[in-house]
Amino acid sequence: MTAQTELPTERPDVPREESRRIRRRSLALLRSLLRPVSRPTWWTVALVVGSQLAAVAGPAFVAYGIDHALPALTDGDAVPITLASGAYLVTALLGGLLTAAAVRSTARVSQTILLDLRRRVFRHTQRLSLEFHERYTSGRIISRQTSDLDALRELLDGGVTTLASSALAMVLTAVSLALLDWRSGLLLLAALLPGLVVTRWFQVRSQVQYRRQRTAAARLIVRFVETMTGIRAVQAFRRETQVAATYDDLSEDYRGINAEAIRVNGVFDTSLTLIGNVTVAAVLLVGGLRALDGGLDVGVLVAAVLYAKRFFNPLSQIGMFYNAFQSATAALEKLAALLAEEPTVPDPERPVRLARPRGDVRFDGVEFGYGSGPTVLPRFDLHLPAGRTVALVGETGAGKSTVAKLLARFYDVRAGAVLLDGVDLRDVDPVDLRRAVVMVTQEAYLFSGSVGANIALGRPGASAAQIEAAARAVGVHDLIASMPDGYDTEVDKRGVRLSAGQRQLVSFARAFLADPTLLILDEATSSLDVPGEALVQEGLRTLLAGRTAVVIAHRLSTVMGSDRVLVVDGGRVVEDGSPAELVAGGGRFADLHEEWQRSLHRDG
Repeated sequence: MTAQTELPTERPDVPREESRRIRRRSLALLRSLLRPVSRPTWWTVALVVGSQLAAVAGPAFVAYGIDHALPALTDGDAVPITLASGAYLVTALLGGLLTAAAVRSTARVSQTILLDLRRRVFRHTQRLSLEFHERYTSGRIISRQTSDLDALRELLDGGVTTLASSALAMVLTAVSLALLDWRSGLLLLAALLPGLVVTRWFQVRSQVQYRRQRTAAARLIVRFVETMTGIRAVQAFRRETQVAATYDDLSEDYRGINAEAIRVNGVFDTSLTLIGNVTVAAVLLVGGLRALDGGLDVGVLVAAVLYAKRFFNPLSQIGMFYNAFQSATAALEKLAALLAEEPTVPDPERPVRLARPRGDVRFDGVEFGYGSGPTVLPRFDLHLPAGRTVALVGETGAGKSTVAKLLARFYDVRAGAVLLDGVDLRDVDPVDLRRAVVMVTQEAYLFSGSVGANIALGRPGASAAQIEAAARAVGVHDLIASMPDGYDTEVDKRGVRLSAGQRQLVSFARAFLADPTLLILDEATSSLDVPGEALVQEGLRTLLAGRTAVVIAHRLSTVMGSDRVLVVDGGRVVEDGSPAELVAGGGRFADLHEEWQRSLHRDG
């Protein structure tokens, strides 16, 4: 088992111009997200500024209380101490209220942005063409909606506010101390230099650790998803021990990287604590000596100590913010890249309506290849009159499913045209196209919900009677009626699990209810067992009656009822005729028919 491991977006080998383009794209996305919430964002900024101003005022009131209010109190004047105490209490309460309001405002802004982004990602990925989804693994799409949005949430919920409040707190603290006593302010600035050096050391090493953590986490997740997805193969080949050993090695690697990251964080926190404590001791020592000589008031000394102690806490928060910022930047780049993807099958500029499609199909000189890969259909011509059924047979890789995907317009041709009722599919209104053309594949996917709701997917708003009629038409009504809650039975809940063949019957009922003009069956009967196949043949005849159909199947029991059979090899039609004509002709189809007949005799 293999999978594509998605590594961090830090790419030192990316050309400078490409790096600038990525940055511009990310900033454009960020601006578009912030524009609708600009007013509450500025209100949040005001709340943060107000809370920090209230917080920085506290030590100043302490200094006033000690140096002025207490002497006045000894003289019998209690007004100054009352004012100082009241002002300190008011600013403390105000600071707490403003901080709480800032947190709530930040959360509202953050959740509004994330809701907008989550909706954009979901809607955009639905709009992208099948080619994108076959190239862009489902795990990466899940990562965009989960881990990347979580990275942005962590930054928006608290990271940005923390950075702003921390930086503002440091500036206001330094300014307040300088205004109160400039000599103590110089000590604080002198201590800032080693604090900045330690912070820079942490940023450099945490960046390395961050990359290693992301890589190790991605490998661990990929291995886990691979194992759980392929658990049948793991157990069938008794590979549990080997797979577990590989997973253990990856887990140990991840543990070691996290342990090293914890060590780096520990060194950073310890160093800042040491610098902060030494700074407080220096301010206290120098200020105490000056106070003894009468060069510094005691209240100012106490305030200077409080400011010095308060100064280094924000520096630690700024350093820790760096990891969240890196993660969010990487996530934003990935999300912006996803949203910049354009559908390879664009909607027509001037759509042509097909109010009453007949189902006349024509492949006119079609050439096609996937992406920039080799040509799969070198030149394909086919005319299928309305109401006729054509079957495509051939070896795996012959190009049969490619024809079906082009007909459903999951891809656009490189040359030539696919026409429905004489209109190029590239010009047909998408709503009319999806209504007129329905494709049933080998993998019958059922969504969470009731069996009836899954059938109604073919025609939203269908009545219970219409749903039941569709189920009866394809022979699945009795099965559904035997379930615990009939058509209201929840899929994969309360022990009700449908087999692959039963799921396919439900998908047939869904297609019958949709009532398309053109029906494509791409190996749609391959998962049916013999009793299931016998049950569905009559339903298939009902499903195919009166409509144009393209049937791709290895089972000749499905093919023999077709009006016409095409044997495809290397993207070219090598045999063309009715089933009876091809059997009598003694070619490839005759060989397949003979082998099929022998298998029926063996089974009998």
